[in-house]
Amino acid sequence: MKTTLYDLLEDTGQARGAARAIRHFLVGLIVVNVTLAVIETLPAVRAGYGGILTHIQMASGALFILEYCARLYVADLHPPLRRYGPFGARLRYALHMDAIVDLIAALPLILVFMLPHHAFTVVVILRLLRFLKLARYSPAIRSLLQAIASERWALMGATLIVSGVILFAATVMYLIEKDAQPDKFQSIPHAIWWAIATVTTVGYGDVVPITGLGKTIGGFFMLLGYGLIALPVGIIASAFAREIHSRDFVVSWSMVARVPLFEDLKAAEIAEVARLLQAQKVRAGHVIAEKGDVADRMFFISEGTAEIALKDKSIYLDTGDFFGELALIHQRPRTATIRAFHDCELLVLEAHALQQMMEKNPALATKILQEAERRGEEAVQSLGDLVSEELAMADVVADGGDGDTEEPDLFVEEEATAGEEPSPDEPKS
Repeated sequence: MKTTLYDLLEDTGQARGAARAIRHFLVGLIVVNVTLAVIETLPAVRAGYGGILTHIQMASGALFILEYCARLYVADLHPPLRRYGPFGARLRYALHMDAIVDLIAALPLILVFMLPHHAFTVVVILRLLRFLKLARYSPAIRSLLQAIASERWALMGATLIVSGVILFAATVMYLIEKDAQPDKFQSIPHAIWWAIATVTTVGYGDVVPITGLGKTIGGFFMLLGYGLIALPVGIIASAFAREIHSRDFVVSWSMVARVPLFEDLKAAEIAEVARLLQAQKVRAGHVIAEKGDVADRMFFISEGTAEIALKDKSIYLDTGDFFGELALIHQRPRTATIRAFHDCELLVLEAHALQQMMEKNPALATKILQEAERRGEEAVQSLGDLVSEELAMADVVADGGDGDTEEPDLFVEEEATAGEEPSPDEPKS
């Protein structure tokens, strides 16, 4: 039960459909809670629907507490934390930023019973902080935060430069305008407000220079502000792009490492194979691989769902699955057609690209060919060219329909999901 709970919360097991449902439910719950925390501050809404909103917030708080306790309970199953034992693993997990955000999301319900009524503001702020939980489910937000953290010293340097320019602008304007406007530029701290509004190009207009020299200097600092604001923006943008590229490479590397044909390769060799991957997008309903075509490439699904419809069932390959492994070595005609069930983003490894790399690296070629020969014999004995690992994580749905697609003679073993025989997938060679 504990392992199943861990798989559902961390989306690491074979019950990916249930894990995705839980993840989507939690994301929706976070959005609903943040929205209600905002509209609840409207007096009319609070007066008319205060009771209903309170019950929703109480139920949501209970769910967030339950989620936090469940994640803390399975914390010792995380691979990096296992060596610390049950207590040490949970303590280290509780100090992790994700766990702290989960705790913040659970606190409002607890504080409602502990704080006096006039502490409503604290509870509202904590409810709004539940928005931070979205970082757990959004790779883009996590990548942005990592990019900011990685460039923190450069951002601190840019902040010092901007602060220095603001202080200099305030000092100059104070010296120029103090006699003309003693009420607005009576000191450097008073002039700093004008300098901040000017350098950041906001320009509120409540404090403006009136002398000719002051207007000239003010215009100079306005133009300088555009360049200064571009400093941190450029730093974050370049770091974010680098982080996205690194994440995509790690994802590609891990996908390649899962393929049995490459699992015995060294990390550097897997990285070489990963660099050969090409991106391809296929719209829902369009064909990815046609029956009868030469199987000369393999596919990794980086996002989306692919479908093989057979006579009495459908096979669905989801994000992270692959097919066409043996197509890289033995280019046979495909025995089934596979289509994009949802819009798919694929990574494609072409046979000729891999063969060229193998020609340059004989040791790598030997490893791959030996594994391909062994797995090719298994496929032949099974009267097919798809190996079971490609379908082990696939969703098999019985249709009972009268589809006109002939069931391909694919390699299938009784190790499938949900205790039923994994269905044949797209033909692979």
